[in-house]
Amino acid sequence: MTAYKSVNPSTGETLQEFPTATDGEIRQAIDSAHAAFTHWRAEPVENRSKVLSRVAELYRERSDELAALIALEMGKPLREAKGEVALSANIYEYYATEGPGFMADEQLDPRGGGSAVVRTLPVGALLGIMPWNYPYYQVARFAAPNLMLGNTVLLKHANNCPQSALAMEQIFADAGVPSGAYTNIFATNEQAADIIADPRIQGVSLTGSERAGAAVAEVAGRNLKKYVLELGGSDPFIVLDSEDLDATVKAAVAGRMGNTGQACNAAKRFIVVEDLYEEFVEKFTARMAAIEPGDPLQQETRFGPLSSQSAADGLLEQIRDAVERGATLRTGGGRIDRPGSYVQPTVLTDVTEDMRAFSEELFGPAAVIYKVANADEAVELANNSPFGLGGAVFSADEGRALEVADRLETGMVWINGTSGTQEDLPFGGVKRSGVGRELARYGMAEFVNRKLIRIPKKR
Repeated sequence: MTAYKSVNPSTGETLQEFPTATDGEIRQAIDSAHAAFTHWRAEPVENRSKVLSRVAELYRERSDELAALIALEMGKPLREAKGEVALSANIYEYYATEGPGFMADEQLDPRGGGSAVVRTLPVGALLGIMPWNYPYYQVARFAAPNLMLGNTVLLKHANNCPQSALAMEQIFADAGVPSGAYTNIFATNEQAADIIADPRIQGVSLTGSERAGAAVAEVAGRNLKKYVLELGGSDPFIVLDSEDLDATVKAAVAGRMGNTGQACNAAKRFIVVEDLYEEFVEKFTARMAAIEPGDPLQQETRFGPLSSQSAADGLLEQIRDAVERGATLRTGGGRIDRPGSYVQPTVLTDVTEDMRAFSEELFGPAAVIYKVANADEAVELANNSPFGLGGAVFSADEGRALEVADRLETGMVWINGTSGTQEDLPFGGVKRSGVGRELARYGMAEFVNRKLIRIPKKR
């Protein structure tokens, strides 16, 4: 059976197909990851650091090739694709540089005298299950800190990104990661469940949908395995006031439309105080309607296709549901008349709780705008969501914005800026947006053995 397939979403053309791994190949991959752990963990920290530095160098050297691959496989505009490659390189470089410090022994001062130290140690082979929307960056968040620790990695990528998955595996090999320490596997979901259950696998990290996260958590919990889940988001973008509404709207559109709207931490729900609401809707809608689609392989393109026809179909169903139940369609709402999985930039208002668009994540170029009377209503509406990943608060009064930010039930909040990511800031959410944190020092704190070594005071 062929489950891994590169399909150009801007044309619908099948580029290349790959068979899924056999059960024997999966067993061999687990064997190799387990065996490699013994040697990789024993490598001096400075050697692992040098390898990760070389990984970063290879990402930069191969930037054009890597960017073109994901433009072809999942439709990311080339300019954004190169930015993703650069960010991924920064993550590997960051852990190569800062990782040894994160692993330093923690000396304790125990009551009763004597000495005690907490040592940060790796735990073994891990499984990563990664999505298609940021094919390199999502892997880097998981692989970089864990390879630095001395853990080994089996990586199951999304089935529409096989060529970029293989390109990453080649980079690790070329950088000097030993055989078995990082292995790409074209596994089925059933095989992934078997991998998690294997006693040699010590944990699993998944970035993906709520459904996938629940399935992984169930298997991991049943087998007493640690897991990290980075799931969906429906981030609020709250506008309390504005000294420059044009700039605020520009930031709002940028926050919604990055990666063609296919980002878990993109701004998706725009919550605007009533005295600015009409003008915000008018300006936001005009900017969204003016966005022109293009070929993701062209440098000037800012807006590409969704990752697949099924992704486009799913988003259009959510939009139709809202409109049929009484939402106001301000612009968009349909397909773009050209080959590929292009959907018009869409703006909805008057969305109510009985509509799917109220409680579900809209993973594409569609935004919902709400009107509220004041900051209290804004917070209440923002928190009325099953998700809790990120958010943004815009106000000329930073103190007021901070007070609102403190009340949001999210893992991250930006003040007068759109949700973003960088290697030295933690990433993660609460509620149905996930469990655990990635990046910064927190990314090295998930799959570790915090081993206590105690020497009591001599009597």
